[in-house]
Amino acid sequence: MHPKPMVSANVVCSLGTNITLCLVAAFLCGAGCSKDQSGGAANKAESSEASKESESRVKRGTNGEVTVTLDAATQKTMGLQTAPLEATSLPLEVKGYGRVMDTSPLASVVAELATSEAANKASQAELERLKTLAAQSNASERAVQAAQAAASRDRAQVESIRSRLLASWGSVIAGRSDLPTFAQSLISQQAVVVEVDLPAGQTIKGQPNGARLSTLDPESPPVAAQFIGPAPAVDPQTQGQGFLFQVAPNTSHLVPGQNLSARLEMPGEPRPGVTVPRSAVVRYKGAVWVYKQSGEDAFQRLEVSLEAPLTEGWFVSQGLQPQDKLVIAGAQALLSEEVKGED
Repeated sequence: MHPKPMVSANVVCSLGTNITLCLVAAFLCGAGCSKDQSGGAANKAESSEASKESESRVKRGTNGEVTVTLDAATQKTMGLQTAPLEATSLPLEVKGYGRVMDTSPLASVVAELATSEAANKASQAELERLKTLAAQSNASERAVQAAQAAASRDRAQVESIRSRLLASWGSVIAGRSDLPTFAQSLISQQAVVVEVDLPAGQTIKGQPNGARLSTLDPESPPVAAQFIGPAPAVDPQTQGQGFLFQVAPNTSHLVPGQNLSARLEMPGEPRPGVTVPRSAVVRYKGAVWVYKQSGEDAFQRLEVSLEAPLTEGWFVSQGLQPQDKLVIAGAQALLSEEVKGED
């Protein structure tokens, strides 16, 4: 009969310690997992509540209209500001394409004309002097003939330069009494001349009252231009009816060669509408929108058509009325609040 193996006290203690540690670890793991699960559930609940709160602020009508409702405290936090729309009118307009002209050739011709006119004036004076002397037998007939030839040559030179000026720049510019001063203002770019061409095949009767020019930046305000006269030639590229306009002073810093969009102001009954501030416009899903205040705490999103740029914003003739209140500060924040529930 074999004796039973004896287990030392140290081994028993070691086994007991390991079991105790395992039990403690299992307890802590269970508690931690339970806490994580409860924390995750809490986060999901908070996210769900936030989504429900966002959805409760946004109401969608049967015709697609969207209204966002915000209390006064939330409006203040978001920095919302509203302002009533101002009534305005827009003259009858025709769209065209503009280009700031390079006027350095004009300055060159004007300088050449001034030199020729001075030479012509001197030769005419010399001819008169020699005629007087010849009448007193103090000048030969040959000298008078030479003076006549010089005077005729100088006068023809002046006429030739004037013809070139007329053909290149038109009668209105060529006939200006302040032509040298005008040319100098163009060279210094204190003023610019813009040629505006209509689309090919389109013509207008009469003369424009003026024009509003816009750069390629859609947010830049339009520039007022004064009508000079019809363009002396058809542009070989556009093949459209052309007109010349002057921008003075050139505060928008237009430069030669710059392309512009143009709206020619024509005589006729102006269209009524409102001025929509640029800060009220938001762009979403390829369309242009504004938020109109439809109640003390309600803001309705409306799609608008920006028909023409104005100095103070955009001209709109449909969908909005004078005194309608639009959100002019915080419109983008309203849009973010509206689409938050769609994520």
